[in-house]
Amino acid sequence: MVGAVIHVLERTQVVQATLEHVWEFFSDPGNLNLITPPDMHFEIFAGGETVMYPGQLIEYRVSFIQGVRSTWLTEIAHVRAHEYFVDEQRVGPYCFWYHEHFFARVAGGVQVADRVSYVLPFGLLGELVHSAWVRDRLAGIFDFRREAIAKILGGS
Repeated sequence: MVGAVIHVLERTQVVQATLEHVWEFFSDPGNLNLITPPDMHFEIFAGGETVMYPGQLIEYRVSFIQGVRSTWLTEIAHVRAHEYFVDEQRVGPYCFWYHEHFFARVAGGVQVADRVSYVLPFGLLGELVHSAWVRDRLAGIFDFRREAIAKILGGS
């Protein structure tokens, strides 16, 4: 990864629910399908049967491009109940994927924040693909996620 460009995507929203309810929702890997765009055909194959814990490995398949399925293995690397958790890609389409999820009580509910740091493969070619497609695709995925979370948990 020498000379790699680390990209960052951030999203924050407030949901009108209790911190306990929000944490319960996010700590269940089975709920990932509810907040992933349908065209990605998200499917957990292993590891999603229990509530999230540090060291948990979750294997799933997902389509980023119509008709092309990718295996993704994620490790839940860090968990502090009701505050944050981190998932890291172990196998998948990125050279590096570090997704931080933060939760905090605020006026009117709970602030839910995502910060994804990621690096694409293939050097300069990867950066061209990022500019032409990946950046907007990821933004769309997280926009869908924000809307789905608002519908499920309440909020804007």
